[in-house]
Order: sequence, then structure tokens, then C-alpha cells
Amino acid sequence: MKNKTAPPIESPCTGICTIDQQTAFCLGCGRSLAQIAAWSSYAPATRRAIMATLQAPSAFERTRS
Repeated sequence: MKNKTAPPIESPCTGICTIDQQTAFCLGCGRSLAQIAAWSSYAPATRRAIMATLQAPSAFERTRS
């Protein structure tokens, strides 16, 4: 019997895990602390929907201003 492993969880994490003190969003990926904490419990469709919003320039503007 082959040992099946779960596929890796999709994530926008860039390895720059720094939370902006004013916005409470990660400077690396743009997610909120709540999103980061709950990421592994989200369904794949939910993770993809969140990642789609993070790719929009306006999502990153809030973390860089």
C-alpha cells in the first residue's frame, strides 16, 4: 500500500513575516493576523479567493503606506 501525502497548502507567504504595527497586515503577503492564524483551516477555495484579493495592487497599498 502506498503512503499518500496531502498536497501542500497554497499560501501567499513570501517569507517576509513582519506585521505592520499600524495596519496589522503582514508586509510580506498582505494577509491580516486573523487570516494567517486561520489559514490552514480554510478550504482551498477560500484560500484562493483571499489570494486573489491580495494580488490586487490596492491590497498591497494598505501595507506599504
